[in-house]
Order: sequence, then C-alpha cells, then structure tokens
Amino acid sequence: MSHFLSDSQLQDNLYSAKTVREIDQSAIAELNNNAIRLMNRAGMAAFDELLEAFGQPSLITVFCGSGNNAGDGYILAARAAQKCIPVQVIELSDTKTMSAETLRARKYAQENNVPVTGFNAQLDIGQGVIVDSLLGIGYKGQLRQPFDQAIELINAADLPVLSMDIPSGLNADTGAVQDNAVSADLTVTFVAAKQGLFTGKGPSLCGEVIYHSLDISEHLFEQYQPSAQLLDLFELLELMPVFVGDEYKNQRGHCMVIGGDHGYGGAVSIAAEASVRAGSGLTSVATQPQHVASTLARRPEIMACGVTSGQQLEPWLEKPSVLVVGPGLGRSSWSEQLLQKAVASGLPMVLDADALNILAQGRVVKTIDHTWVLTPHTGEAARLLGISTAEVEEDRFAAVQQLQQKYNAVVILKGPGTLIAGPNQITKVCPYGNPGMATAGMGDLLAGIIGSLIAQGLSLQDAAELGCCLHSAAADKLVDDSGYRGVAATDLLPYVHKLLNQEFE
Repeated sequence: MSHFLSDSQLQDNLYSAKTVREIDQSAIAELNNNAIRLMNRAGMAAFDELLEAFGQPSLITVFCGSGNNAGDGYILAARAAQKCIPVQVIELSDTKTMSAETLRARKYAQENNVPVTGFNAQLDIGQGVIVDSLLGIGYKGQLRQPFDQAIELINAADLPVLSMDIPSGLNADTGAVQDNAVSADLTVTFVAAKQGLFTGKGPSLCGEVIYHSLDISEHLFEQYQPSAQLLDLFELLELMPVFVGDEYKNQRGHCMVIGGDHGYGGAVSIAAEASVRAGSGLTSVATQPQHVASTLARRPEIMACGVTSGQQLEPWLEKPSVLVVGPGLGRSSWSEQLLQKAVASGLPMVLDADALNILAQGRVVKTIDHTWVLTPHTGEAARLLGISTAEVEEDRFAAVQQLQQKYNAVVILKGPGTLIAGPNQITKVCPYGNPGMATAGMGDLLAGIIGSLIAQGLSLQDAAELGCCLHSAAADKLVDDSGYRGVAATDLLPYVHKLLNQEFE
C-alpha cells in the first residue's frame, strides 16, 4: 500500500513554479502518463472547497483559458452539473491551443451538458460564484486580450471568486503583478504550494489559500528541494527559554535601544517598551536628553540615559548584550556618531529605520564578523541594494537573498508576506499579518521584540523568525477583536504578551 503525505505535512514547504512542474510531471509518470487523473483530482477537490466556502450557489461561472489550469475548471464545471448546480463555462482560447488532457476535460464537461460559450466583454454575471481557471503558474509577462478584459470583468462582478491553483495574473515565483490579476476570495492550490502566493501581492489577491497535494506519493516530494518555507508561530515558541525557578534579571539579557533624535522620541520609546513586554530581563535606552523624561513616564521599568554624542554613549555600551539601533535615529551627525560607536562595540545588533539608511549611504562599514539583523521595508531595501523600490517588489525573494549576501546578516524584508533570509538558510515566509499594520511605529515595535529575544538567548535567525511571527500574529489577534482601522503599534503589546505565554490556542 502506498503511503501518501498528508496536506498538513506538506503545507509549510513552498516551491518555485519550475519545481512544481517537475513534481507534476513525475507524478504523471507514476500514474502511467495519465495526466487526466491528476486533473480530475484537482477539479473535484476545488469543487468540494467551493461548496465548503460558499455553500451551494445559484450559478457557477467558470472562466477557462487553454492550459491544464483550464482543464481543472472544466472538471469542476462537470462536477457541478452532476450535482444539478447551474453552471456555465466562458472560454477565452481556441480549442486548437489546448492540450490533449484539457480537451478531454472539456469534452467531459460538454457530456455533462455544461454550456460552453466564448468570452464577451459585455458579459453580465449577476449572481453565484466565479471560478478563475484562466492562467496557471506558467504565466509571466504582459497580459494579452481578452485575458485582461476577463480579469477586469471578474473583479468588477462583486461576486465570490475561487481561483484554481493561483489567481490569474499573479507571478507564481515572485508574488508580483505586472499588469492585472484576479482578486480571489479563495485559492485552491495543487501539487505543491507556490512561493508567490505568500508574499508581495499574493496575500491580498489569494484570499484564503487551501492546499491539496492530490495524493502525490511521499517519495516524489523527497526528490525536490523547496525554495522557501512558511513559518509556524507555535513551533517557534518552543525555542523560548524554559523557566526553572531560580532565574534573575541579568540571566534574561539586557537589550539597549539607541535612537530618538530631536522630535523622534516616540520611536525609541515604542521599541524599548516592546523589549520589556517580549521578556528582556533589562531594557535600556540611549537617546537625546530631552526624551528621557517621557520614556520613563511611559514605562518606568526602562533605564534611560541622555547622550549628546557618541563619546557619551561609549561607557553605556559595556553592559548590554544586544543593541537595537535605528528607531527615531535620524540622519544627523549625532545619529551617525551613535551608530558608529554601536558598531565598534562588536555587540549583536538589530538595525532598523535610519540606521539602515546610514548603512546604505556607505557611512558605516560592516565587517564579516559582525552579527546583525537588518529589518528593511521595501524603500530601505532598495536603498541598501542601490535599486528602485519597483525592482525590489518585482522579486522580493531575490531581493532578500541579495541583501543577505551583500551584508552577511539575517535580513527581514518587511511587507505583506515578510521574508527572512539568513546565512545558509532557506528563505522563510511569515504567513501572519494584515493591512491594519500599515501604521507608524510598527517597525520600531518589531525591532524591540527581536532585540529582546536575542537578549534572552535566541540566535539571530531564531529571534528574527519568532519576532516576525509574534509581531504579525499579535496584529491578527488585535484586528479580530477590534477591526483594521485605528490600530496603534503599541495596541499589539498585550497580544504579544499573551502569545508568548501561549494563552491563545
């Protein structure tokens, strides 16, 4: 009896489109080149997920292109007809361009009395559910007509949308969209999960992602290396040190936050408070003297020192076990002096915000021996690489790897589907987070959390992974309770505290 991997065992591994095609071809070969069997499994699985997500619709409208993705759509349509659910197929391609398997699936749909009509830009779909089977994982480049029109029509219909394998127009490798893409409520992806579904435009276009392995045998997956992996918060929480009962604060590390130039005292205060709430034994702040009082008033557990120069900072660097440099740092001579002294300390560092911008300007040199975590958003990543923000977003996986290699650091490329790249590590993807996080102070909060975890003994890689997941999962819990609007960064802190103590299932 063949043993099959369950979907839950496979879902954390992400693959490039090229590797998925290779796995697919190997699976077809194992089925005696009977590709239609996999197509049937895909169409049936998607149909079941459609009913589970949307109930029995008054109409299912399936948009089909010409590839195997279209074949999956024809199978779904046939299954709907068998269940006496009204269904129609809208074709955008000539049958001459279809593969033999897709033609068989099309014939199967017609044998089940599924009406098949050509695309008309004036088509009016007023009810039911739309199934997107237009373009598969092979799509790259510009959309040609009538595919662009069809995508516009699908998005304008204001109906629930299920995308087969991937939303049409989304790049399966990068998560980028060149022209236009379907905005789905549910994406049912097959064979192996594609990395582009989980970063860039992927999270906003895919809706909920459900993965089906189509019962491909275990040994096939063992032959292929994933290109990235999804992180799991509760697995990462197992990395936290266990309390044995005789701890004291110095054993839990000392995180110092450096920043807060004139007018930017809030950022350093947020990062320091995050360090406290994430569990650092000691947290201190080095900032402009004018910000000391407000920092202490907000969180009296913090040790705050006012420094007016790098020279004044130097004696304060003898006690911390990790530095967080950048929140509110600015780009003045004061800012650069503090960063230079922090670098000279040789301590592990988390670099954020203007510390990254100063680094990008070449005013600080990173040696091979430094242990750093860099936390750029897209704009900062572009400056660090000397390219445009558009180029970063065209391929976030490539950008985070280039940053890692250039700076020999653990790099967190923030944004939807945050990516983490470390030395000799497969790229990791944070699957948590939401649009409510697009607000001031979120990056400061993340930097403070990661610094705190390093202070407590986690490696830079582990702290980056757990910190990102804690931060984003806390935001998800918050918006579940309160909604997306009006989120303040420090609103996350009670949820970070609860997650660390595993008060959520």
